[in-house]
Amino acid sequence: MISTTIDQEIKKAMLAKNNAQLRGLRAIKAAILVAKTEKGASEEITEEVETKILQRLIKQRKESADIYRQQNREDLYTVEEEEIEVINQFLPKQLDPEAVEAIIVQVINETGATSVKDMGKVMGMANAKLAGKADGKLIAEIVKRKLA
Repeated sequence: MISTTIDQEIKKAMLAKNNAQLRGLRAIKAAILVAKTEKGASEEITEEVETKILQRLIKQRKESADIYRQQNREDLYTVEEEEIEVINQFLPKQLDPEAVEAIIVQVINETGATSVKDMGKVMGMANAKLAGKADGKLIAEIVKRKLA
């Protein structure tokens, strides 16, 4: 479980006075705490939910970093990139695009999809198989290209 590791890592970052690491770790801890206290949330958060939380944090930071880059705010862009690096440490290893494409081809064959109309069916299975191992945007791009 990521949440148990985070507290230990926060202590290490504090002792090392590593502000970038500390910011990223605190963001993860805050997001997990929010998820635990949300209405209807169960006491324990599964690793799958933790992975989704981390992916959401990375997506938010990437979007912010893009905006900062467009506005020539390199100082803020750097902060976002540092936090992305820290959060990525706790995600499962991401598959390379070729491996993702191979899995998507397999899913297309399993579902018998032939056109873009079948994209929803393929995306559902592909997202289930690739959960936490590939970016949703990449999955969608490859599925669209294969079904076009």
